[in-house]
Amino acid sequence: MAEQKATNVTWHDHTVSSEERARLNGHKGAVLWFTGLSGCGKSTVANAVDRLLHDRGVHTYVLDGDNVRMGLNKNLGFSPEDRTENIRRIGEVGKLFADSGTIVTTAFISPYRADRDAVRALFADNQFIEIYVNASLETCERRDPKGLYKKARAGEIKGFTGIDAPYEAPESGELELDSDSNGIEELANQVITYLEASGFLSV
Repeated sequence: MAEQKATNVTWHDHTVSSEERARLNGHKGAVLWFTGLSGCGKSTVANAVDRLLHDRGVHTYVLDGDNVRMGLNKNLGFSPEDRTENIRRIGEVGKLFADSGTIVTTAFISPYRADRDAVRALFADNQFIEIYVNASLETCERRDPKGLYKKARAGEIKGFTGIDAPYEAPESGELELDSDSNGIEELANQVITYLEASGFLSV
């Protein structure tokens, strides 16, 4: 839990509730938290889901790991402590999006179970949907779209998840996608089916 350093601050409730925003939008707000190894397809699936939802008139936004590290979290590296703070900040931003009635997809390795659980604790009413994009290390290394595994194996990158830093897979997430055996379209449609069945796309 991050220390509250600012003093003499008071939480202000909004005059427009999250329920009212959901009714205006015609759907509920939520965070779709995609987690998995580098190269498993998190960002690609997240963006495919975003496109499918947008085409249906759903208010959406994608928070991508690399993009956020180029702005909001540009002062953070990849130490365990920085990874924890990276995820904490994204969780807080995601909560703001969800409260606004937006369905926000996040694509972060987020390797530590405790960090993901801390983000989950920020949300109420089942707004946090943890989606494990499960691809084997062999598959991710074979894809290696950014050439990161090759660099990690050569010792050029230290603390790389799956090589010399751990990844803790979800034990009780809402959805697991088999990225070894299924294509992006199929995986994205599985997410849409879940959202429909869980009542997120209507009020």
